[in-house]
Amino acid sequence: MDAATPLGTRPAQRALLITSFAVPLTGWTMHAVALHRKLAAARRDPLTGLLGRDGYTAKARQILDRYTGTATVLMCDLDHFKAINDTLGHAAGDAVISATADRLSAWAGNRAAVGRLGAEFALTLRIAPERRQARLAQLVHKLTQPVVLEDHRVVQVAASIGAASANSLGTSSLSLLQRAADTALYKGKHTGRAVLASRADLTAASVNGRRDGRPGTHTVERTA
Repeated sequence: MDAATPLGTRPAQRALLITSFAVPLTGWTMHAVALHRKLAAARRDPLTGLLGRDGYTAKARQILDRYTGTATVLMCDLDHFKAINDTLGHAAGDAVISATADRLSAWAGNRAAVGRLGAEFALTLRIAPERRQARLAQLVHKLTQPVVLEDHRVVQVAASIGAASANSLGTSSLSLLQRAADTALYKGKHTGRAVLASRADLTAASVNGRRDGRPGTHTVERTA
């Protein structure tokens, strides 16, 4: 040590040097965390907090790739929803959507992918084949419970559900399973039951990736 250098100067300089590097790194870390949270928020539906299309698709594919033997894809659509909006108002409609989202999430569990894709809900989760019918019946019951609004009005609700299991249909393709589940949903529309898709539902005609004949489809750019 240089005799002219006061005792403790070099450790102090070292500490200052470390701090000078740490401050920018801390700033970048905080920026990265904030950015991650913004991106995560952008992947969620603002009304329900459910995953949006991109977030849902990514998580659903992970489940299908890892648990093909027990993975099941569901499509869910609220019945007579337009009548709720028209007679009770859009605030009531939003409340029904939010309540349905909460019920779907509670039923599916935190390891499932639960998303809102436009007017429909989509779920991908693990269900043991021997429990599939019982679990779907439980979901139907849950989704038919009345929704109580903040002003204490009671709204009677129902939903149509289509389900497609990867092992039964022999595919882990999310797009194919969603199409099959969507076709099954409309087969059982307004029947008060969940319908399991068959292999035939995998080949339902599709327009722009959506089941032919459902609202919003048209006759150009036909896809497989």
